[in-house]
Amino acid sequence: MHMRRLRFLSAISLSLFLLPVLSAGQVRLKLDFPKPALSGVPFTLEVGAVDSSGQGLRERAIVRLSGFWVYNRNGEVAALDSVVLKNGTAGVRDVVFLEHGRQRVEARIPGAEVQQEAFVLPGWVSLLPPLLAIGLALWARQVIVALFAGVWLGATFVFDLNPLAGLLHALDHYLIQALADPDHAAIVMFSMTLGGMVGVISKAGGTQGIVEMVSRWAKGRRGAQLATWALGVFIFFDDYANTLVVGNTMRPFTDRMRVSREKLSYIVDSTAAPVASIALISTWVGFQVGLIDSAFEAIGLRADAYVTFLRSIPYSFYSILAILFVALVGWMLRDFGPMWKAEYRAVHHGKALRDCAQPISDAAALDGVSDGDVPLRWLNAFLPVAVMIVVTVGGLYVSGRMALGAQAAGARLGEVFGAADSFDVLMWASFSAALTAILLAVSQRILSLGKALEAWLAGARAMVLAMVILVLAWSIGKVCQDLHTADFVIHWAGKFLSARLLPVLTFVVAAFVSFSTGTSWATMAILIPIVVPMADKLASAQGLAAGPTDTVLLGTIGAVLSGSVFGDHCSPISDTTIMSSMASAADHIDHVRTQMPYALLVAGVAALLGYVPAAFGVSPWVGIVGGTLILASFLRFVGRPV
Repeated sequence: MHMRRLRFLSAISLSLFLLPVLSAGQVRLKLDFPKPALSGVPFTLEVGAVDSSGQGLRERAIVRLSGFWVYNRNGEVAALDSVVLKNGTAGVRDVVFLEHGRQRVEARIPGAEVQQEAFVLPGWVSLLPPLLAIGLALWARQVIVALFAGVWLGATFVFDLNPLAGLLHALDHYLIQALADPDHAAIVMFSMTLGGMVGVISKAGGTQGIVEMVSRWAKGRRGAQLATWALGVFIFFDDYANTLVVGNTMRPFTDRMRVSREKLSYIVDSTAAPVASIALISTWVGFQVGLIDSAFEAIGLRADAYVTFLRSIPYSFYSILAILFVALVGWMLRDFGPMWKAEYRAVHHGKALRDCAQPISDAAALDGVSDGDVPLRWLNAFLPVAVMIVVTVGGLYVSGRMALGAQAAGARLGEVFGAADSFDVLMWASFSAALTAILLAVSQRILSLGKALEAWLAGARAMVLAMVILVLAWSIGKVCQDLHTADFVIHWAGKFLSARLLPVLTFVVAAFVSFSTGTSWATMAILIPIVVPMADKLASAQGLAAGPTDTVLLGTIGAVLSGSVFGDHCSPISDTTIMSSMASAADHIDHVRTQMPYALLVAGVAALLGYVPAAFGVSPWVGIVGGTLILASFLRFVGRPV
């Protein structure tokens, strides 16, 4: 009896001793850190502990760690050996892995522990995917191949340095997820629908009708140049339509007014991409907004991408000043450099082309232009564009009020527009405009329903290449996010790179890449995922106030868009430059040679009077007005009449 009682008491004592251990064994620890991480690049370590019910530990607990290091207040690296949990969680900033490779990390509390393997890459590796995309684009001039190679390489790094797994996951992870995102799908639909609308109004003679209407009011050389400029500004919704229609249609008129083909191709080229890139509604908008939205998502910035694009338009200094400079050249009738020689030849010798010039055949420029027996009615182009603008403005208002709900009653107009779902609105606008264009063409019996749909499909097909580039751009942006490319650049370059200089440096880099590759869209696709996080984090890290921080971000976005346009539209391998020569029936080399001094002048003024002051908080309108005055003064005192 005594022995039984002793055994019973011993069992009770053992149970009471093991109970805390067993209870502690029910606790589960979690470590959340980047996968892969970058050696030497700080990150935020999240530590959590939950009980068997899945609730965070209520009592205060100390978690012992090993394998982690942290930057202290003096910027020195010290071992991180413990973390105090509050409500079951803790977040520690500025944690680093000192070495790359596979690192073993541990966390433990009495009775529970977790061991994980950290895959740590050298920091510089995160730069390789975008650098490969840029370098391959420069060397091979194949944008799609270059972007996909960057995605593949990045996926290989993310998935344990396995090239086969990287290839497979580049397809089923990055590309599929980029296209499956609802906002991304909306952008694709919007761009394809708008491209179809351009195809319908071109086939129905609408854009040519506008050209015919405006050209009636043009008199002499000044009138011919200003009329061409005005048409280039008005046909803002697509740079290809702008180039093909304006150049091909105005060429006989400018020849008659003794305007050289070099000048015509310059006007066409400088009012195509620059206008489309800053238009409120154009075939460029979906692409640009998609890139900005993806960059914002990567850095966790909650802002409407379309509204941000609208706010960045005044910072597209090159595009704006290029458009204004064309008008100044046409109005003042003064030129300089090789362009003056071309204009002198046309005026005094009646030669639109120089002797021995080899103009590009303009047969391809007729693609998308209406048949000869189609009535040229300007309303057939004006009404669809007007419908698109009205639906966009009205849709932003309606969508914004729906999003704000009860708060809409006292909200300002800017707040209402800012709360709107711009992706839905752009879809409504593009569909309404395309439907209007088709109804106009069919109701007037200009096109049969079948022919109208064929024209719409032809216009939509013209956007396929752009959509492929856009999907790849979204993918490489996600790759850069997973590899923490911006974090590496910010950490190491932030000590030397000033946020104030970021916009002008971005403009120079974008111009160089775009000029070398001949494509503005790929340049934007490569740079925006990198420079937008840099602008946001650099400004914050360097302690700038809210206003200048916003200025740096908007200036950097404008610098990418505008710098890409500058490099693209004066590059000899650019499609729009070639199409400008083709539509104007100009010698391509002559076009590039005469346009280059004008483009470089505008780019220099945009950089010095636009991006540098704007980064210090100066209003962009001051740069635009000052830049316009400088350009006008240059023409007055350096340019010569012919």
